[in-house]
Amino acid sequence: MKQGTLTRYRVMAYVTGVLLVLLTLGVIAKYLLDMNGAAGFVTAVGIAHGWLYVVYVVFAFDLGSKAKWPLGKLAWVLLAGTIPTAAFFVERNVTREVAPLVVAANGEPAQA
Repeated sequence: MKQGTLTRYRVMAYVTGVLLVLLTLGVIAKYLLDMNGAAGFVTAVGIAHGWLYVVYVVFAFDLGSKAKWPLGKLAWVLLAGTIPTAAFFVERNVTREVAPLVVAANGEPAQA
């Protein structure tokens, strides 16, 4: 597996995780704190998270298929982008597990 596959997944995991945390805070501000302007924030961040989650799913599925994960593990990684802060923990575990499978461009194992 190439380093780019893991890097793409990691970037999208962090982006999706940050947007989901922001969306959660925005929903709390909108519904629990009744803050003015929170509705626009929730709409913008929600749309961004929704579209970027689709990209995350594509990259996670690509990584999982190349790493030959079982269906249950792949489902958990895909769902991690919908649970606030889960993407950060899952990304760390996935990186630790997949790093030995990464091969540098010249065919030798990459440095972790």
